[in-house]
Amino acid sequence: MTDGDRLERLLDALDARGSGARVQRHAVRVARAPGRVNLIGEHTDYNLGYVLPAAISLDTWIASVPRDDGRVVISSLQEDGEYEFDVADPGTPQGTWRDYIAGVATTLSTRGVATRAVTAVVDSNVPVGSGLSSSAALELAGAWTLSEAVPPPLPRMELAQAAQQAENEYVGVQCGLMDQFASSFGTAGCALLLDCRSLDHETVPLPSGLRLVAIDTRSPHKLGTSEYNARREQCERAAAALASRYPTVASLRDATPEMLSSASDLLDEETLRRCTHVVNENERVLLAVAALRAGDLESVGRLFTESHASLRDLYEVSSPDLDALVEIAAEVPGVIGARMTGGGFGGCTVNLVRDEAVDALCAKVRREFPERAGRDPGVYVVDAVSGAGVVL
Repeated sequence: MTDGDRLERLLDALDARGSGARVQRHAVRVARAPGRVNLIGEHTDYNLGYVLPAAISLDTWIASVPRDDGRVVISSLQEDGEYEFDVADPGTPQGTWRDYIAGVATTLSTRGVATRAVTAVVDSNVPVGSGLSSSAALELAGAWTLSEAVPPPLPRMELAQAAQQAENEYVGVQCGLMDQFASSFGTAGCALLLDCRSLDHETVPLPSGLRLVAIDTRSPHKLGTSEYNARREQCERAAAALASRYPTVASLRDATPEMLSSASDLLDEETLRRCTHVVNENERVLLAVAALRAGDLESVGRLFTESHASLRDLYEVSSPDLDALVEIAAEVPGVIGARMTGGGFGGCTVNLVRDEAVDALCAKVRREFPERAGRDPGVYVVDAVSGAGVVL
């Protein structure tokens, strides 16, 4: 479906909900925000380390027209039903996707952003539960929809932080900033290196002749009910324990392998494994950036492999389905690297693939994964794209 076709479908849906969108075309706003893949740097963001995501060409669009009654009335082309709340006082969470929009309304207001009442329709092709940040895409598209001014009167970083705050405090998922940052700052053809402590960031051009392929196990992870929050709490406790001996440790970002090797009396064996992953993963991010800039794809592939093994064996957030996808991809000539991406416990792998190998990878995965997992995978050949904004 072309962008033009998608726009027409959204306008038809908005009009069907009684907004008169066709008549009020001048009043229609269409915002979009992309999902993301993380090339490397998993579970490092909430430890204030380094990450290397890219915004991708799977995105969420929201078409809206203003209302004069202070209400937000919102529905989705992907689900039945409609939600309504007061934009100035969204009330308590309901445990549905509307919470991501309602939470953003709340955090925008607390940051002094004037919000508006709207009738709105959501259209998203970011698969939910895949680890491709459908929630961040919804939050950022929601922020561009609900802000009275366009662009929203916040710097892009603060807008990403407002979206993260909505997910942390309103939805109740203690995610780091990476997903919202990538959706806000996406740059065509580039990954994005983010220092999650200083918030310094820079673009990292992806070498020509390569494609990103996200492969969905279709075994959804649900971060709000998974062990994601438990992993984060474990890391915070570990940092506090290390700080009792090493005052320079404010988060696991500050820990070193030497500190961990002498901390067996402070940390239990499982916690040591978790910390070892985080410390080494931060180093892998920086090495991967250097390798991408040098065109050293062999090193990039090795770092992808090491990252996945660490997530599987030390951080224990992989799954048999994710491992199967990585193993299948490793057998395809022209696949530079494959690893799980996102929070884990299901979801997607990210694959860096030479152009000429994309078809072979997709065919092999579609043939072999159902034999191992009992279900068809979702296969998405994506581009690195620009961040959130307004289409119309």
